[in-house]
Amino acid sequence: MTAQVEEKAGQEVFGFQAEAVQVLDLMVHSLYSNKEIFLRELISNASDAIDRLRLELVSRGEAPEADGPLRIRVGYDKDAGTLTIADNGIGMSRDEVISNIGTIARSGTKEFLRSLTGDQRKDAALIGKFGVGFYSSFIVAERVSLTTRRDGLETGDAVRWESDGKGEYTLETVERPERGTTIVLHLKDGEDDLLTGFRLRSIIEKYSDHISVPILMPGEPEDKTGDETEDEQGTPRPDIAINQGSALWTRPKGELSAADYNDFYHHIAGEFTDPLAWAHAKIEGIYDYTLLLFIPSRAPYDLWVDAARRGVRLHVQRVFIMEDTGQILPKYLRFVRGVIDSSDLPLNVSREILQGSRAVDNIRGNAVKRVLRRLAELASEEPEKYATFWKEFGKTLKEGIADDYSNRDEIAKLLRFTTTKSATDDPDTSLEDYVARMKEGQEDIYYLLAPSLAAAKSSPHLETFRTKGVEVLLLGDGVTTGWCPACASSAARTCSRLLRAPGISGRSPTRRRSRPRSRPTPTTRSCWPS
Repeated sequence: MTAQVEEKAGQEVFGFQAEAVQVLDLMVHSLYSNKEIFLRELISNASDAIDRLRLELVSRGEAPEADGPLRIRVGYDKDAGTLTIADNGIGMSRDEVISNIGTIARSGTKEFLRSLTGDQRKDAALIGKFGVGFYSSFIVAERVSLTTRRDGLETGDAVRWESDGKGEYTLETVERPERGTTIVLHLKDGEDDLLTGFRLRSIIEKYSDHISVPILMPGEPEDKTGDETEDEQGTPRPDIAINQGSALWTRPKGELSAADYNDFYHHIAGEFTDPLAWAHAKIEGIYDYTLLLFIPSRAPYDLWVDAARRGVRLHVQRVFIMEDTGQILPKYLRFVRGVIDSSDLPLNVSREILQGSRAVDNIRGNAVKRVLRRLAELASEEPEKYATFWKEFGKTLKEGIADDYSNRDEIAKLLRFTTTKSATDDPDTSLEDYVARMKEGQEDIYYLLAPSLAAAKSSPHLETFRTKGVEVLLLGDGVTTGWCPACASSAARTCSRLLRAPGISGRSPTRRRSRPRSRPTPTTRSCWPS
């Protein structure tokens, strides 16, 4: 948290938390090679503020644009050396400014700092993931001023936040006639290239072209729109929209390039890396909806945090409603990012409505099958990409064997294992591969359960199997201990718990079920169909 230092001239002065100072130092001194990301972050924040306003107004039964069109405006002043980003979204109250701006990602700052790699590009990609995007302003600005008024508050209840990023910030109460937020960046020396329309437009088109809210800038003399009121001397025209302003997922797939999909993924996921794959489909029938789902190329820092937000956003008729909290995609697919846009749900949809909705059940079932199908295509057509996926999300996908009975067979085909015949420790064998390599007369799939892969590989239980050339799956992580008995049927094999290896000791195995031990000793097993 921050601590109030003093009060002067109607302003309250606060000191940043220690971790915030570290992040600010990173912004100022380490990310100079990716300076332009600051504009992407600020526009993304403005877009989120407008989405939250829409949701709140719809929940109250009010029209989102009753007070005028929702928009983001980017402007600059060469003489003053300032850059301005303004929106008419939901705005913030004083307490929200202290909570959201006065501290940096309170629950994630230390994790952010621990995640820094020293690689500027990778560290820049962490900014949006950890909620410190606003502070990227200090990459190019020596001083930042933010003025905001929350929707529903009086004109005189607006707040101005200001800081030079060197340890303190000030707060004061001001008047603001309209709701929303305006951020003014007082640029550093040497950042004059940002004070041109061409440069700002190129950044907006690169990072924010697919934001559905219009991003406006003052018209430039070269903008020829056929407006006869233009001054002959080239006087700038009124604001014009820079981005396409249309939801990318609603456009036909034939009109979209890989670059379009990658850019949109960067926007919704806050990532610099490209996704491994995506699934884009428009479903028409009893229920009409469009889905655009991405498979990331690396795991988020909070993949194993129960309270972490999911990556799929639910829209109704292109209006953002909520982020998935588990009703849209199951937990084992929590790494998926994207958008699902339905025409059949009410705009004031609640979590309770989602839980009892047949439309949502239909969307969920179809979305899961399309993600699994896309992963299967990736595994067969681009095995190197699938190996990357498995390294990042394999443990997560394994949860589906126990959690999603209806799709168990499809998930089992996607599993990868390290075996006694693997050249490296990397999981490279599917159940199908294993079955294809089985010895003549072998009926069971053998596996060794151990506390770690190293313990499994060094187990004396494997000596006889290696001598006979019988392949064994090596299971050395906690996630695999419970699912093996559930996935055997996908390989169409009978299985048994072995007291001694069949056909090796000369004694038949005893088939039985057993409870897993709390600290399992490496035991050669094969799995019994559930």
